[in-house]
Amino acid sequence: MALLRPLAHAAGLSLLLLTPAVARAACPGPEALAAYLADFAAARPSAGFGTGLTLADAACARHRLIDRLPAQLGPVVGYKAAFTNPAAQRRFGVEGPAWGAMFAWGLHPSGVTLPAGFGSRPHVEADLLVVVKGPGLAGARDAKEALRHIEAVVPFIELPDLLLRGPVTGPALIATNVGFRAGVLGTRIPMEPSEAFLEALAAMTVVAREERGGVELGRARGAALMEHPLHAALWLARSLRQEGIELRPGDLLSLGAFLPAAPAAPGTRISVRYLGLPGDPSVSVTFE
Repeated sequence: MALLRPLAHAAGLSLLLLTPAVARAACPGPEALAAYLADFAAARPSAGFGTGLTLADAACARHRLIDRLPAQLGPVVGYKAAFTNPAAQRRFGVEGPAWGAMFAWGLHPSGVTLPAGFGSRPHVEADLLVVVKGPGLAGARDAKEALRHIEAVVPFIELPDLLLRGPVTGPALIATNVGFRAGVLGTRIPMEPSEAFLEALAAMTVVAREERGGVELGRARGAALMEHPLHAALWLARSLRQEGIELRPGDLLSLGAFLPAAPAAPGTRISVRYLGLPGDPSVSVTFE
């Protein structure tokens, strides 16, 4: 798939320019990283990187983990924003968004059937991706200007794994690359650089359903993500630039969860529809 093309810059995340705060953080050592990666590979609950992490500690752990996860998940193909919804910020006790990386081997096409136990604590989230044209997104002044730096939007179900034992705090989740394990991609929708498309992104209704039981799991407006989904894209692009990561053409940006994550359950088919975008597109995954 074109969306999954490898990015030459992705594997070399050891070259990231760490901020001074991260450089001074209590970074995990090789033994702690190896233990977490072994838990991740076995899809079993993990102690993570300890309790009482500061945000700087968590950011340093994330950088070191992202440098090693390609051995299990393939090359980095983009980045995800987390805590872009106020409800998620309250749940995890953080005051703003955070980011993590996404990897090629974890991404699947819409309609795929996967084991419900794809992780230790497997969950499902209604999300949305954008495909960027290049580093110019980080310099866009507002959502309207951001349209010119985005190729497409993509319906997306993220499949995070809240691998940690016990209560999950914001810093602990950030340290583990904000729970990324897998996701399901819908068909890309070309971005229209128009006021109407900009308004549609904020006004759309995102509806999650369990199709076999005919049960609606929840719905939210596009504006649930930082008052406009492209505000999340701008935040993510700017935050990555601040840490020395420049976006490349074709990079994927996941903008955050519209609804609270729900546990993945066997025998279910989850769909997410985006009412108000052209064609009311959808994306789905079945769990066995």
